[in-house]
Amino acid sequence: MLPTASKGRTPSTSRQPNPVFPQYLRRIIKWQQMDIEYTFWQMLHLCTSPKVVYQHTKYHKQTKNQWARDDPAFVVICGLLLAVSTLAYCAAYDHSLGHAVVVVLSVLLFHFLLIGLLLATCCWFLTNNYLREEAPNSHVVEQRVEWLYAFDVHCNSFFPMFVLLYVVHYFLSPLLVAHGFIPVLLSNLLIMVAVSYYHYLNFLGYDVLPFLEKTTFFLYPIGFVIILSPILVLSGFNPSRYVMNMYFSQWS
Repeated sequence: MLPTASKGRTPSTSRQPNPVFPQYLRRIIKWQQMDIEYTFWQMLHLCTSPKVVYQHTKYHKQTKNQWARDDPAFVVICGLLLAVSTLAYCAAYDHSLGHAVVVVLSVLLFHFLLIGLLLATCCWFLTNNYLREEAPNSHVVEQRVEWLYAFDVHCNSFFPMFVLLYVVHYFLSPLLVAHGFIPVLLSNLLIMVAVSYYHYLNFLGYDVLPFLEKTTFFLYPIGFVIILSPILVLSGFNPSRYVMNMYFSQWS
């Protein structure tokens, strides 16, 4: 269960504006200030050795005195890759340029940004109000999860899920949208692995923060996914077929 808010801890409603965020937004349009090579290094290791990435997060805190990235390159490149992969789906399964534009915008604005902002805000609120350790004495500086760091954690967790559900899924889609038990099984298995890995990376992102406790809370959704997947398989529900039909209306 989610721990209750600690006594004596009152969430601050008025906080000084974070000067990092405006600078972060300004750097989005300045490619020369982005560390592209390091971003691709992070993306690779999030899929293979995610703990290494969060070990570097500790180094970043020591050198920059903040947990969040001050470089928007990860968000920009992730958005570009997402747009390219969505265009690939549109080229293969859509026959209308106008509809393809709508699909790309909906994936970028809704799937990536809107849902990402919502999930990051929820995790930011939960960690700051329920998962922070009590300060041992009044002389210890209170530490809080930065909202931008919560968004970083979401983006880190999203990228491997993107690789599985947009890239791998694209190449397997002719099989996954077919009729029969095997496509249903493979489709649910792929989604189960992707969503479970997302929540595992979410857990790693908050577990690295020394002032949080009971971060295993972020692993609980994995159990729900593992229980739900066999039920969906036995019911014959094919999530790949459902989503592809929702966007491209080619399968019934």
